[in-house]
Amino acid sequence: MLQAKQPAPAFSSPNQHGTTVSLADFAGKQHVVLYFYPKDDTPGCTIEANEFTALAAEFAAHNAVVIGVSKDDCGSHQAFIDKFGLKVELLADTSGEVCAAYGVWQEKEKNGVKKMGIVRSTFVIDKDGTLVTAQYQVTPNGHAQAMLDVVKQR
Repeated sequence: MLQAKQPAPAFSSPNQHGTTVSLADFAGKQHVVLYFYPKDDTPGCTIEANEFTALAAEFAAHNAVVIGVSKDDCGSHQAFIDKFGLKVELLADTSGEVCAAYGVWQEKEKNGVKKMGIVRSTFVIDKDGTLVTAQYQVTPNGHAQAMLDVVKQR
């Protein structure tokens, strides 16, 4: 698993519009809050996306962009954004390459059944491409505020 103070893995993946977004796009310009979530339009993921949306202007005021990542496709992401009026960019990691690079594709257990899936995780990356924080198995409620507090310290 990744840890603070190490270089963030490079990523490049299409967003909800099918436009490729890369970590390099933000180098020297903005901090990146990269959060991974299991699936569009599910209860916990909706809470998390709505909380990041509610704080989007504050993240922007502190020179940070919020980007969500799941294995859903671009169309699913656009529908999720439209349904809830989300103000975050969502990347479609359909190949799982970004999830693998960040170590969030892990074995999970639910009701005694083990299967692979995305572990809800968030990474704050500074303008220099260094991880400020790497948090795995986060809880959706209040998480966006906690990440904003980290960004405010940059």
